[in-house]
Amino acid sequence: MKSPLYRARPLLAALAVGALAFAGSAHALTLEQTLGIAEQQAPSLQAQAANAQAARSTLTPAGELPDPKLKLGIQSLPIEGDNRWQVDQDGMTMQMIGLMQEVPNRAKRQARVEAAQAGVALADVQHSLARLQVRQRAAEAWITAFAVQRKLKLFAQLYDENRLFARAIAARLAGGRGQMAEGVLARQEEALLAEQEDALRRDQRIARAALARWVGSAADDPLEGDWPQWSAAPEHYRHGLAQHPALLAYEPLSRQAEARVREAVAEKTPDWSWGVDYLRRGREYGDMVNLTLSFDLPLFVGSRQGPKIAAERARLVAVEAEREALEREHRQELAADLAEYERLDRALARLDDTLLPLAEEKVALAMADYRAGRGELMAVVEARRQRVETRLRRIDLARDRALNNARLHFAFGETRP
Repeated sequence: MKSPLYRARPLLAALAVGALAFAGSAHALTLEQTLGIAEQQAPSLQAQAANAQAARSTLTPAGELPDPKLKLGIQSLPIEGDNRWQVDQDGMTMQMIGLMQEVPNRAKRQARVEAAQAGVALADVQHSLARLQVRQRAAEAWITAFAVQRKLKLFAQLYDENRLFARAIAARLAGGRGQMAEGVLARQEEALLAEQEDALRRDQRIARAALARWVGSAADDPLEGDWPQWSAAPEHYRHGLAQHPALLAYEPLSRQAEARVREAVAEKTPDWSWGVDYLRRGREYGDMVNLTLSFDLPLFVGSRQGPKIAAERARLVAVEAEREALEREHRQELAADLAEYERLDRALARLDDTLLPLAEEKVALAMADYRAGRGELMAVVEARRQRVETRLRRIDLARDRALNNARLHFAFGETRP
């Protein structure tokens, strides 16, 4: 009589398998998890965040006055006679300590503040652009690795089918039908499958290394989920084109250039400075105070301020022209990506609705003819090869459509954090 422990072994085994399956799924890596980890760990985002903080730190001092200057000196120091080099013997000699403050004109200081504010806005837009780029690259890495994982799972099914194929050939030969050379065809097919699988294992290591760039050690976890599906509506992306961070960056760039033009124009307005000096003389003489005001004299505007203004205005024109060129480039890329997405979508639908069912039907018909003695085994082998290629092509098409969809989404759809 079997012990209760022995009878419980199947149940314990089932529980163990279930626990392992649960543990495996608990550590599976989804696309959303990949995007979240990439945002947390990407050094480029940390660099952009530091740049944004640096830009904010320059905002406060942008409109401040320059640091005051401390003046120390000796005036009317004799260099001849009995009192030469004596600072306290001659009544004309004075020890001086003073303070001087330069005051740039208000328009110039305001222009510097506006340039700094535009710099902060530019840093924020650049951070948004870097975030989208990180999310897009991480999504592409996940999709590529997911496609390889799908192919490797398919090969497990292909090996099972190959074993069934081998048994069918063996049964036919055992019945005295067919040729003895046909007995090696299943093994040849198995060897070719193994060769393709080796290439896939290589692709898997490459894809996981690319994914590890964004998620670290989590790239070794199995991938969970399905092909991502974002909006494919052309109007949605055309509307998002104007909000692309790469184009939005030109708005603060234009503001910066305009502020620099105003600062250059403000150079024609004189800056000024004030100073106060305390003069100490000998014991028998009273101390003195100097009060001074000074003004810049922009007398040569044509050769100094004028060229600077022209240069800054030329930079502003360049910024606006660069934005126009980039917008045209993005518009072209959007049209090309939308056209490619439509092609891939139609190709995938055609493969699901027509090519895959026909490939399955062709294998079934070839096998039926072979079993009935009306067909050649090579026809079965060729039909099976075409079915394998069709199944692999189905994964490639799904991968390419998902990658194209990711480019559309992160370049023209998800334009805001």
